[in-house]
This record gives sequence, structure tokens and C-alpha cells, in this order.
Amino acid sequence: MRTPLVVGNWKMNGSISANKALLAGLTEQWQGQSAELAVCPPAAYLNQAQQLLAGSTIALGAQDASAQASGAYTGEHSAAMLQEFGCRFAIIGHSERREYHAETDQAVAEKCKALLAAGLVPIVCVGETLAQRESNETLDVIKRQVSAVTDFVGSEALAGVVIAYEPVWAIGTGLTATPEQAQEVHAFIRQQLGSLGDETRILYGGSVKADNAEKLFGMADIDGALVGGASLKVDDFIAIGNAAAQ
Repeated sequence: MRTPLVVGNWKMNGSISANKALLAGLTEQWQGQSAELAVCPPAAYLNQAQQLLAGSTIALGAQDASAQASGAYTGEHSAAMLQEFGCRFAIIGHSERREYHAETDQAVAEKCKALLAAGLVPIVCVGETLAQRESNETLDVIKRQVSAVTDFVGSEALAGVVIAYEPVWAIGTGLTATPEQAQEVHAFIRQQLGSLGDETRILYGGSVKADNAEKLFGMADIDGALVGGASLKVDDFIAIGNAAAQ
């Protein structure tokens, strides 16, 4: 059985005071149950989050990681650095990184390999734009993005990887893929992963909210969610986590 996983991507949001209130509410309300909950704050707040989550069942993750171990890479942080902050997960290949920072499929694959080597769990984001969906290119795009990682890292090394399907047209727009649309892509990804498919957790992301989470999680191949805006609200994020735990 795949344990459901709900991950909060705070993006570039937060403050010392706001984080303290949010994490206090989450640790107070989250009971662990039969799902995992994780938060990915901005790198500047990883130390604070590490301290406030100590002793809780909520895991910590980062929003990105370098493919490099160390060196002259201004503004970057390595997988080993993330480990020192107690991170278990790191999001890579998010569409905002691909678009705003010109990250290629190859760059995502290299980051995945570096995270695995350091013992962290990569959350590899894949997804199509609205133009690609309207041109019936969704599955071709997903196949290319997933294959770039599996071909570079090797299927055997991918046993601990999490995949997050986030249709770009549904991220922060209020639009959400229907459960059936999401299920089609999740099932395709699972099939593409071959023998690892049954054990790999595949999350859905893209305007996941408390009122649509239950229907999404009711699909056979959706194992949780990568949550944006709703992860900044205690009640909403807990409700999504509880929906995954049912």
C-alpha cells in the first residue's frame, strides 16, 4: 500500500511571525493518522521550521536543490545543506522553476540524482501547459519529462522518488483538472514507471483545496497532493491532509 502524502509548497511566502503561527496550528491539529504531511518553506526559513517541527509527525522539505555538491554557485543550496536542516523532501522541476529560471528536463534529472545520492526524497514535478493540453500533447509532454529523469538516474535508483503531476494551467489559476483528467495522467505515469509504478507515490498539484481534495483522492492512482496557497491556511491544509488519510 502506498501511504498518502500531502506536501505544502509555501512558494515565496511567509514571515517569522506568520510561520510560527502556521506551524503551531499544524502541529497542534495534525494527528498523523494514515497519511504523511510535509511542508516546504522558503530556504530562508528552514532553520525556523526545523525547530518548530521538532518532535512532530510533520516532515520538512525544500522548494529546490542544486545538482552540485558545493562550489561557486551563488544563491544555490546543496542536498547536503538541506540534510543539515532536517529536510526529508525537496521539490524539483516545478513549472515556475522551469519557466522563470529556464530549467531543462536534463537539469531536473541532475538535481534528482544529487538528491538521491544524499538520501533525500525528490518530488519531481511534471505537467503540461494549456496550449499543450488543447493540442492533445499532454501525454507526450509527461512522457518526455518523466523519461528524462528515469533515463538519467536509472529505474532502480528511483524507488524513493515522488512524482507530482501539476498541469501548468491549473497552478494558482483557480482551475483544477477534473478527477478523471488527473487520473488519466497519473495512470499513464504509473504505467511509464514500469515495475516501480505500483510503489511510487504520484501526487496531484494545481489549485488543490479542501473542497476538491476528497474527489481527487478518490481516484485509484492519486496518492496525495502538492498544495500551494491552501497550505498557508491551517484549517484548509489540515482538511486536505485528513481527506488523504481517509
